[in-house]
Amino acid sequence: MALKTTHWDAAEILTTPERVAAYLEEAFNDGDPALITYSLGVAARAKGMSGMARKTGISRQTLYKALSNEGNPEFVTVLKVLDALGLKLKATPA
Repeated sequence: MALKTTHWDAAEILTTPERVAAYLEEAFNDGDPALITYSLGVAARAKGMSGMARKTGISRQTLYKALSNEGNPEFVTVLKVLDALGLKLKATPA
């Protein structure tokens, strides 16, 4: 019997600020810029891309592009997205 699989989208479980923060923290801990960018995109989609566009002042299309697998967002974009998610960037000793 063939195994049936379904598409899983992490955005579906990012329903609280704590879950979003934990999800992004794991991406930051991994250190892969592409994973961090992608994870920011997933978190933004979970929150609602139209609302994120309004809060950041960045168009939906630009957010989708910048926060995709191939995206390379400017640092100001990352900071605006984190702010719109209700999060802040914090540095800790390695």
